[in-house]
Amino acid sequence: MSVISAPLAERMRPQTLNEYQYQEHLIGKGAPICRMVESGNIASMIFWGPPGTGKTTLAEIIAKESEREYFTLSAVSSGVKEVREVIEQAKKQNLFSGKSPILFIDEIHRFNKSQQDSLLQAVEKGWIILIGATTENPSFEVVSALLSRCQVYVLYSLDRKALSELLHRAIAEDQILSKKKIIIEEEEALMQYSSGDARKLLNGLDLVVQQFKDGDEIRVTNERVKKVIQENIALYDKDGEEHYNVISAFIKSIRGSDPNAAVYWLARMLDGGEDIKFIARRMVILASEDIGMANPTALILANSAFQAVAVIGVPESRIILSQCAVYLATSAKSNASYSAIESALAYVKQTGNLPVPLHLRNAPTQLMKNLGYHSGYQYAHSYAGNFAYQEYLPEEASNQSFYIPGNNPKENKLREYLKSLWGEKYEF
Repeated sequence: MSVISAPLAERMRPQTLNEYQYQEHLIGKGAPICRMVESGNIASMIFWGPPGTGKTTLAEIIAKESEREYFTLSAVSSGVKEVREVIEQAKKQNLFSGKSPILFIDEIHRFNKSQQDSLLQAVEKGWIILIGATTENPSFEVVSALLSRCQVYVLYSLDRKALSELLHRAIAEDQILSKKKIIIEEEEALMQYSSGDARKLLNGLDLVVQQFKDGDEIRVTNERVKKVIQENIALYDKDGEEHYNVISAFIKSIRGSDPNAAVYWLARMLDGGEDIKFIARRMVILASEDIGMANPTALILANSAFQAVAVIGVPESRIILSQCAVYLATSAKSNASYSAIESALAYVKQTGNLPVPLHLRNAPTQLMKNLGYHSGYQYAHSYAGNFAYQEYLPEEASNQSFYIPGNNPKENKLREYLKSLWGEKYEF
């Protein structure tokens, strides 16, 4: 494809690290990618971020500036066979150049476990440097063995200011657009259409420009953009905010027990094309973090909703997501379980590894028995009510309270139950 016939987003694609913009936390002075390229020591990594944030471009620049052979695969169309073929080529290339080639895999989250496993040895042996790109959370979509061998870097959607800068820079610098008389009267429709995606922004502008004849004055307005793009621009990212802001509003609405607002933000996400698994996953977390012991069934329902939407897909999953959102919003709330683990983790970091009390230790050998392991332990089921009063915390931590029941019907009963067992130890 010639440069002239290439889409605007391709023509504006940065060629060097100096030209690459808007991900300063990765490529700015002293940032991790910048340091890697400067040192020449490139590690395997995964780029996680929304579409149009420069994942593919950054991988190409790293390969170019580190002077490494560059192989690329798409997880949509490639399988284990293609992966192994590229690895064999990479091994041969490594013998000649002494530098491990870079293998870039787009949408790596679409690889199944066996496909991901086929990369492990090559990454471990250094035959290839893997750079994966994904729009999905790698913690859920990339196998742990591969994830442990890669550094994860997050790329963020462009905010409104960055999108506007890019828009005007394209008009001024592109070899085709710079020769035209383009006047941006309104940007809102382009901003909404792009939703933080630089590629969509530039190609949307290109579509509008192509409707005019050479020599025409081109005035870009919201009405013209909507007419050309011919789609209903969802107000999912109205103010140029990243989609994380909408999911935040959704979560806060559920936490605040407002089912109307929860369903509204859910509709905004669905209309904007948000991943239904992402929405369901966040509700699973909320069910434990914000509802917890106030209604333990919430976690079960949220997890069932997550499994259901994964099987059913769109558009029917909207009904399941709505039911789950309404249920969670109307449930009693408690963050006591969340606060408990946060408090316990903070205490562990402060005090380190306190010794396990001897009576709680197993004693599989005679030496351990002689040292007092397991001595004095009271087996709860041997006592009335299946309870024996004894200390389960390290001596230094015996006065600590991590779980404090919330003020709701379920946990109020739980508070009384704990008090009946432990007396003052569980006085809240």
